[in-house]
Amino acid sequence: MGDRDDARGSGNDALKGGERVVGDLNWDGLHRPQIFYAVATTFCGLFLSVLDGTICNVALPTIAIELGVSPSDSIWIINAFQLVIMMLLLPFASLGELMGYKQVYLAGVASFTAGSLLCALSGGFIMLVVSRVVQGVGAAMIMSVNTSLIRLIYPRRHLGKGIGLNATVVAIASVTGPSLAALILSVATWEWIFAINLPIGVATFILARKYIPDNPTKVLGRRFNWLDTILNAATFGLMIGCIEAYSHGMEWRHVAVAAAAFFLVAFIYVRTQLHRDYPMLPFDLLRIPIFSMSVGTSIISFTAQQLIMVSLPFMLMHSFGYDAVGTGLLMTASPLVIAFVAPAAGWLIGRVHPGILGCIGISLIAVSCFSFAFAPEDLTHFGVVWRLMCFGAGFGLFQSPNNHILLSSAPAHRTGSASGMLASARLIGQTSGAAFVAMMFNFFGDRAPHSAMLLGGSLALAGAVLSLMRLNAGSVPK
Repeated sequence: MGDRDDARGSGNDALKGGERVVGDLNWDGLHRPQIFYAVATTFCGLFLSVLDGTICNVALPTIAIELGVSPSDSIWIINAFQLVIMMLLLPFASLGELMGYKQVYLAGVASFTAGSLLCALSGGFIMLVVSRVVQGVGAAMIMSVNTSLIRLIYPRRHLGKGIGLNATVVAIASVTGPSLAALILSVATWEWIFAINLPIGVATFILARKYIPDNPTKVLGRRFNWLDTILNAATFGLMIGCIEAYSHGMEWRHVAVAAAAFFLVAFIYVRTQLHRDYPMLPFDLLRIPIFSMSVGTSIISFTAQQLIMVSLPFMLMHSFGYDAVGTGLLMTASPLVIAFVAPAAGWLIGRVHPGILGCIGISLIAVSCFSFAFAPEDLTHFGVVWRLMCFGAGFGLFQSPNNHILLSSAPAHRTGSASGMLASARLIGQTSGAAFVAMMFNFFGDRAPHSAMLLGGSLALAGAVLSLMRLNAGSVPK
């Protein structure tokens, strides 16, 4: 469970610092039919929380006009959601080990659903951003315990399958947002992009309360560390805040002050984590070369993904004359390809080195970015579709093997922290990608989407090289 050694047998087993683990030490997952309901429940919550990181992309130009804000400021509708997740993800993962993964998950679904209602009722830009923060708190809770719940639900012999399915859900949800938004916008206003979450959120809460199991074991003697929580939130908040401030044109003197504060807080946070038995930021895992390289390639891939997903609607609508509905429908090509490629990539795990699969996948993402950046002025529907299919194939081919090697390269008793780093890498990439798009609008104006595509392609090429370097980083866990 999380940061402690797996306990086996019966009775109390001592842990670090005199702590003890008590409960069912031989827990081995759920059985039919409860396992099906529990898996479906966790997938629904995960899909919604990841989906809402991108579902606003297509609607951003429309929302910006209706609420009277600039394109660069409208990016806050995305970044407010992702920033709060980044600040709270690791603390909630730690809280789940103490309070119970089910309890944190239920609170997360409730907060996410309430935030969705507030978003749908928002009449102004500030209110919408605040509502997205409430949504983000719930999403952080859901994401922080998701993989830990998978460990509770699946028997040990099927855990790899569960991790693979989880990665497929994340990959599909990450790029489905624009397509789903287009379908909603074709029949309703932008508020329904958030209102659609309400019935699903309520159903997920009811099913989770009934079918998700409680933690089979508890740790006695370990307490939640509020200082680490504050330092974690401040470190990640200042890091993303510095990127945001610079991307939105804030004076360099103010950015320099924020950057100095970031380095100071980060230094204190790192020093405290190096002396923790159960560090919130898992430096012990980051010392494993193949683990840290996989985290790096994940950050790069999701940065490129967000550069495409945020900038492409502006490109298609402003440069090529598509409306919001047509843009979203064309972007459906990407998740459709992922739905087929991601399971095939999961089948290739163990047969082809993830470094090779990752290199091919990220290279396809680079091809997609560069082909959009140099697209002709008379870009056809087919031209948009094949470029998006190329991106979807690359993204689907990369994610499942990369997530598998990231999780499996960590010791068994550190799976919880590994899953937290996996989600953190994704969110760092997505938040940075959206911030880079805002920066491009400030620097390049109408040419911003094309510049964002060039940046995405360049980053993807660097990611392909880093993925190949994993070939010499040690053996791949089976």
